[in-house]
Amino acid sequence: MACLHDHSCEDHDCSSDWSLYKHIDLSKVSALNEAVPGSVKSVFKAWEQRLNSSGEHLESNDGDPELLVYIPFINREGIDFSDAQDMQAIQEWDLVENLQGVLEYQTRYSKFQSVANITLHFPDNFGGDTTQIHYIGLKGEATQLKRDVVATIVYELRPNPSDHKTKSESGGGLSHVE
Repeated sequence: MACLHDHSCEDHDCSSDWSLYKHIDLSKVSALNEAVPGSVKSVFKAWEQRLNSSGEHLESNDGDPELLVYIPFINREGIDFSDAQDMQAIQEWDLVENLQGVLEYQTRYSKFQSVANITLHFPDNFGGDTTQIHYIGLKGEATQLKRDVVATIVYELRPNPSDHKTKSESGGGLSHVE
């Protein structure tokens, strides 16, 4: 699948250039209904390692294919299955089995700007007793979260009348401050 920027990807492997792997906070990645606790972390790897299935993988509990994967970056905090079923999805995809690790699903760009985390809900699989996932890759452009820091805070326990204009000083009616 061709990428969406301004060059031919036949001469350039741009998949790793746009990978968000290095921006995922792996220590806080989690999954609900995983058979082996913590195994979800193993499906996030560099693009070049996506076909390496010799290691760990994420698998749902036996007889229950549903998985919920929480991916924090450096909107909404983690959710559970009940929340996932009750909430309106920002975007849904019809997934197909992808053993080669090359399928990409297009997202609505405007819906995924300025996100701090993503939760993926896999409600079912392709007919097996469990769901197995060996690789999840996310592509995009990471930006740094910018927050304005409050430099000076003034707290007035008891107002000083000379610090405040009264209505009488500004041409209004009578004012009295004690």
